[in-house]
This record gives sequence, C-alpha cells and structure tokens, in this order.
Amino acid sequence: MVDGEAGEAAVNGAATPEPGVKTAFLFPGQGSQYVGMGADLYAAGGVAAEMFERADEIIGAPLSRICFEGPADELTQTRNTQPAIFLHSVILSRLIGPGGVAAVAGHSLGEYSALVHAGAFGFEEGLKLVRLRGELMQAAGEANPGTMAAVVGLERDLLEAVCREASFAGVVQCANFNSPGQIVISGSLAGVRKAVEIARGKGARLARELTVSGAFHSPLMESARAGLESALEGAAINNVSVPVYANVTARPEEIARKIRTLLGAQLTSAVLWDSTVKNMIDDGIRRFIEVGPGKVLQGLVRKIDATVDVLGIETMADLGKVAGGVGK
Repeated sequence: MVDGEAGEAAVNGAATPEPGVKTAFLFPGQGSQYVGMGADLYAAGGVAAEMFERADEIIGAPLSRICFEGPADELTQTRNTQPAIFLHSVILSRLIGPGGVAAVAGHSLGEYSALVHAGAFGFEEGLKLVRLRGELMQAAGEANPGTMAAVVGLERDLLEAVCREASFAGVVQCANFNSPGQIVISGSLAGVRKAVEIARGKGARLARELTVSGAFHSPLMESARAGLESALEGAAINNVSVPVYANVTARPEEIARKIRTLLGAQLTSAVLWDSTVKNMIDDGIRRFIEVGPGKVLQGLVRKIDATVDVLGIETMADLGKVAGGVGK
C-alpha cells in the first residue's frame, strides 16, 4: 500500500485509458454499500484521509466510522448510505485525476459523484446535496410507506402494462431499467405487490420485493423532490467539462441549468440505465470503469453489451492494478 501524498501522486492518472479507446467512468448508487468500505483509502492517508475527515465535519456525524465499522443497520439508513457511497466514489475519482475519460454517468445517487468528477460542483457542495437528498428520501419513505421489487424476464412494454393493470391497487411504476429484462418497479406496498403477482402470472422468471426504505423513483418521493429542488435552486452548479449522461434522459448533458432541473426530476422519474449505456456505446465508448464500492454496474454493463471492456476501481489495490494495465 502506498502512503499519503506519495500515494496520490503514484495513482493519479492511473486509469488513463490506452490511446484511441474512448473510456467512461460509471459511479454506483444505493445498494453498493458495505461495512468496511473505504477503510484502506483512509489508511493510506493524504487526500483520502483529509476528505473523510472533512466529510465528518460537514455532516456533523461520524460518517467515516459508520463506513469503516458500521453497524450495518446504521450504514443502510438512506441518510447515511447516500453520503457514504458518494464519499467513497469521489475520493477514488480524486485519486484517479480528472483527465482521460470521454464521458461519465452514475446510477441514481451515483449521478452526483459523476457530476463532481465532471466539475458541475465541488466535493463539499455535492456532499451537502447528497446528505440532504438522503434525509429527504428517508423522510418521504417514512411519511408515505412504499417498496420496490425486481422483475426479471419481462420486456419493458409488457412490464409497463403490468404496472398499469396493477395501479387500481395503488401507485406502481417502472423505476430502474437496469439491463435487458432486468427492471425494478416502485410504488405503494399494495401496488407493487399486486404488480409482482401479475408479473409472475405473465411469466416473469423472477419477481421479488426488495428490502428498501422507500419507493424511490416513484411519485411517493414527491415531497423529497420538492425539498431537493429548493436546495438545488440555491446551489452553485457549473457547466460540465465532460458530458454527463443523465438518468432521466439517457443523453449527454453539459449545461448547468438543465442539470439542475434533471436532478430534481430524477427523484420521481425512472433511471434509464440500459438506454444510458447503449447510448454511450453508440457514441463510441468502448471501455467502462466503475468507480466506487461494489461491482453492480460492471455486471449490468456486461449484460447490456458483452463486447465492451469493463473493470472496477474500489480499493487502493485496484488503483495499482489499473496502473499495471488491467483491462487493456
């Protein structure tokens, strides 16, 4: 393990892609957290340790301890999960350095990490927004109880029809189009459970309710959206230096005004991840690097297109492997 500032210098630019290969960074969202995340980055000292300590100051709570030691039920509270994943991803992004990528994208929460890498706002501004986003979403989930469910094996049009059919029982809609045949639905308890029942009857290979604290990316997050949009209105957001493919449009966005609007809309809109990755590939991206905890996005990209190069940067050791040519 490399120490302190020397470590930052050693890995800075480590993931710079080989000439001629268009590369994108992908940033994970909620669900990728685990107890112990980022501990090796903190132990290396330097900028990583400084950012963990600064995050604790900004939040006014021991986020670093929750990341390193848990307990798991504290880390999985939405108000903690979101800043924890954001912090891990942004630290890695800082260690890698700003150059060498043609585009970035993030899954739900991960869009904020992508926007920091692209220069839309700084680490501290982003952390404050993410912490507020997590608090608002947790509060919305408590005020309007809902759930989500994973459905595998039904095409988009059929599952959207299933949701419409189930809507007599309660709010339900498609929330995450993750990869071909893998879609997450979201809404009220009754609405989602009825949709799961119908989906099974329509031949879904899997239709299973998830353990979540709210109906994310559904109308039940409307109160969170209103609070977040108020904060976004006062946030300093810049035009980006590299295209950010947005969840709501699946298209590259670069203008601050549009980014501000889309971040608010994202809370109640579906995450178009499948289309996002396909559009990035159509635009010439041939190498995807997941930056942050877990390997969820790597798996989704492989399901979307098995011909592209995919790898992940999660630890100090990963930074070294990439510097040594992994995936080239």
